[in-house]
Formats: sequence, structure tokens, C-alpha cells
Amino acid sequence: MGVAGAGALAASGLGFDDALAKSTQIKQKLRIEGAKELHSVCPYCAVGCSLVAYTRAKSNGTTELLQIEGDPDSPVNEGRLCPKGATAMQLAVSPRRVESPLYRAAGATRWQKMSWDEMLDKIAKNIKSSRDATFVTTDGNGNTVNRTEGIAFAGGAAFSSEEGYFATKLMRGLGLVHLEQQARV
Repeated sequence: MGVAGAGALAASGLGFDDALAKSTQIKQKLRIEGAKELHSVCPYCAVGCSLVAYTRAKSNGTTELLQIEGDPDSPVNEGRLCPKGATAMQLAVSPRRVESPLYRAAGATRWQKMSWDEMLDKIAKNIKSSRDATFVTTDGNGNTVNRTEGIAFAGGAAFSSEEGYFATKLMRGLGLVHLEQQARV
């Protein structure tokens, strides 16, 4: 009796348990089953953690984002994400996400939607007027400086090296001297 009990216990531990065999026959339908995998990079900082986004085409022709997670094949993050990176899904599908430029005039109490063309034109006009109003050609000692002191630029940590180089060249070309970069690398 003891030998038979030990044999049954050993057999069930090896996967011969009837309940275990039945449970493997039940197929679980995964939420991302049949989804398309798209690879991307986390937008939050300059580390460059890789993401995998799972999408599925809907019957009305739009694409539905199902899940975003860390890419386990990435040598940078090996599938792990920081707390900010783990919220990438919320960044994409949040009902509070602002999808178009908003403008609030001085003294106004409400934001109004603007098109991208209108907003970019407004920004360009504001940069031009501020630059013209604060442009300094010579300093107190008579040295030629050709700079504007009324505009500052703050770069984001998610800039690549090329974007940072381009932004710096553009801002220096406008005469800015107050440049800041979020990433301290």
C-alpha cells in the first residue's frame, strides 16, 4: 500500500494528474491573440527603453491599441519599464489626452481649439516679435554680441543627440543665449 501511494504521488507530481491534464485542454483566449506587434521607444526620457505595442484592426477601419509593454529582446531595458514607462498605455488612450492645440488668450477663462497651422503661425509671430523687441547688438563694453535676451529654450530629456544638436543650432541661430537641457548627461 505504501509503495502504491508513493508511486501515485510521484506520478501526479510528474504531470499525470487527471485534473492537470484536463486543465491543459482548456484553451485560454488572450486579449492580444492575433494582434500585430509594433516596436517603439518610450517617449519619457533619453534612456531609450524599447516598447512593444499590440494593435488590432477594427471592422470600421480604425486601429485599436490593446497593450503596451517592455520589449524583452531589448538590450537597454530587457523588458522592464520604470513607473513612467509603464504608463505609456495611459498616455496613448487616456480620455483626458489633448489631441489638438489649445489656446487661452490673455484674460480669457476658457481654452479654445486651434489648428496646428494656426498655432505654429502664432508661435512664429510671437518668437519674431519677442526677438525683435529684445535683440541686443552690442554689450556695455561696445563688443558685438548679436543676441536676444527675451527668449529662453528648454530641451527635453527625450531628445536624441541629433534632435538636441538641431535644436541648439536653431536656437543659437536665432540669437538665444539662455539654453537649458533637462537631461544631465
